[in-house]
Amino acid sequence: MLGRDYSGQNCSVARTLEIVGERWTLLILRDAFLGTTRFERFGRTLGVAPNILAKRLDTLVGAGIMERRPYQAHPPRHEYLLTERGRGLFPVIAALLRWGDAHVSPDGAPVRAVHAGCGGGLTERARCDRCGRDLGPEDVEWHWGPGSGRPEGPIRAGAAAGPAR
Repeated sequence: MLGRDYSGQNCSVARTLEIVGERWTLLILRDAFLGTTRFERFGRTLGVAPNILAKRLDTLVGAGIMERRPYQAHPPRHEYLLTERGRGLFPVIAALLRWGDAHVSPDGAPVRAVHAGCGGGLTERARCDRCGRDLGPEDVEWHWGPGSGRPEGPIRAGAAAGPAR
């Protein structure tokens, strides 16, 4: 029987799941790639309880995936930015996004990543389907897709992919 954690397993997948395997964590990462940086915005778009969000963000900061940076002194407020290590998870999120678009999005993709350089789409391997270039989060523009229930077009920075509110 599988325990509540993966400790004791000599496996890179298990070690990675210890950090990012919780469902809220993957959604936080999704929203971070869409430009969300502030605690309040993560909480509002995800609908997650503040104590759970704080714990997940602390885990991501502790693992070096996100950096906590102050943006206001009175009262103290922080933003959460992806580090180089965190940006390295972009292909993982791209693969989950494309799989979900293909298999569990009957109305079409809710969001689309468009290569800012040539207008091509994002493959499951985080490549441009038009020019073949490997893409990172800095190379894409996010657009609402047909499955979003919103008018198709660019997503403004920090707007998360969750339900329309």
